[in-house]
Amino acid sequence: MATYIVESYAVDSSVPDQRERAERAAGLGPGIRYIRTTIVPGDQMLLHLFEATSSEALQQAVEAAALECDRIVEVTEAAARTSGN
Repeated sequence: MATYIVESYAVDSSVPDQRERAERAAGLGPGIRYIRTTIVPGDQMLLHLFEATSSEALQQAVEAAALECDRIVEVTEAAARTSGN
């Protein structure tokens, strides 16, 4: 599965509501897992992190959950190095 960020700018509804919609989106599509939401208050932005089988499947689930979405971008995670590595 690939990892995607769902970007939402100038969100009209509350952060808890959008987080709930992100959780709902994960239940609406096969192979979709909601990971977390990052809030960037200075930019009025929410970044929802998902794993999904495809961006198309995620887009359909996001639309069905009425999650505000400006774009969906595939991302690659890079874990922090631990000391001694």
